[in-house]
Amino acid sequence: MEKMQQVVGRARAAFRSGRSRPLEFRIQQLKALQRMVQEKEKEILAALKADLNKCGYNAYSHEILGVLGELALTIEKLPSWAAPQPVKKNLLTMRDEAYIGYEPLGVVLVIGAWNYPFVLVMQPLIGAIAAGNAVVVKPSEVSENTARLVAELLPQYLDKELYPVVTGGVPETTELLTQRFDHILYTGNTAVGKIVMAAAAKHLTPVTLELGGKSPCYIDKDCDLAVACRRITWGKYMNCGQTCIAPDYILCDPSIQSKVVENIKATLKEFYGEDVKSSPDYERIVNQRHFKRVKSLLEGQKIAHGGETDEASCFIAPTILTDVSPESKVMEEEIFGPVLPIVPVKSVEEAIELINGREKPLALYVFSNNKQLIKRVISETSSGGVTGNDVIMHFFLSTLPFGGVGHSGMGAYHGKHSFETFSHRRACLIKDLKMESTNKMRYPPGSQKKVDWAKFFLLKRFNKARIGLFVLALLGVVAAVMIKVLN
Repeated sequence: MEKMQQVVGRARAAFRSGRSRPLEFRIQQLKALQRMVQEKEKEILAALKADLNKCGYNAYSHEILGVLGELALTIEKLPSWAAPQPVKKNLLTMRDEAYIGYEPLGVVLVIGAWNYPFVLVMQPLIGAIAAGNAVVVKPSEVSENTARLVAELLPQYLDKELYPVVTGGVPETTELLTQRFDHILYTGNTAVGKIVMAAAAKHLTPVTLELGGKSPCYIDKDCDLAVACRRITWGKYMNCGQTCIAPDYILCDPSIQSKVVENIKATLKEFYGEDVKSSPDYERIVNQRHFKRVKSLLEGQKIAHGGETDEASCFIAPTILTDVSPESKVMEEEIFGPVLPIVPVKSVEEAIELINGREKPLALYVFSNNKQLIKRVISETSSGGVTGNDVIMHFFLSTLPFGGVGHSGMGAYHGKHSFETFSHRRACLIKDLKMESTNKMRYPPGSQKKVDWAKFFLLKRFNKARIGLFVLALLGVVAAVMIKVLN
């Protein structure tokens, strides 16, 4: 406990010193982080290989590329993001300065996940630094090699007091959560998300929870199945299915189920060859515990393809299950592995009903040639994000907020949304001490005339294009004169 108090205490003292606030310092730290990723690329790739059997190409595209893109965007746009944002004024505040100022929250905690152990720590860290905060970084202990590397590298490139790294497992994280933070961003499962939120509530600390859930994928009969299944196969089996926004299960008409299976099988051969196990592009389950959990989901199911496992290497082949009941075990929890159930539905209405009968997912996918049908599914369901005619790709568009809703999480980040998540939007109004007569209508004693003038000032709407700012200013002067008459 004492160690965690010291870590957080040093970070808070560093934040109170004010050195994280200047824009120049923030950009300097972001550029240092950028240099770290570029200079230590080989070490990062090696750690990801050791943790998840990610080959260099996949590790770079899944983890490093996104971090470099986020850094480049943030470094370029931060001056405009951090600038005061003027707001519209009414007649009473025409002469005043009114704006939204962005200020850092203070000391924030970022708890990463093991499935993408580098990018899911770095992207929130980028936003928190950009907003001017001190950041305590807690990488996932499950991906131990990446966690160790992050703890080793960050102090070499960033301010050690402002951005400390805490390693360890459940006991260390539990102790860390007893400390007071000004914001916590956690990526992981719903059960731990509840623990994080309960701990944060004791200090009234706001949270961003990036959780998960069973992200459905509806395939309409009016659809190019070859293209749809290729995109679904890519999103489902990348990282061995260990992606929070991977399509968790397919909903489709029984008449196209066999075609879906055949198209996915053909794509798997195209992607990974005849022997998936020897493919450098196919990852492994992260550890024995998760291997046994995913393997148990196959029990009693109709396996249309795959199903092969090797406990020694945590290998589970890309697997397709058909005619899956919505009440089966595999449909109870997020799969987080290379197992794809197909649940037959007879109509889009049935698909929507099934989706809405469950907790709100982190992502939702719809494939159809009919854009109106896609928009209908969007309008009649709820999810953290949605992509039509593809999977996962909304994650890579930094102008879209990435986050969940309901049991799949709360809050969002990426790009400017990260900066805003870790900033307080401060309402600022600066007046002068002149024209005091205009304030008389809000001072006692009250009268009906004062109420009538208040209505005029606060409720009247003018078309600026028609009467112009000059007339508005004139109205303000006239009103000021008229208020003198009130007395």
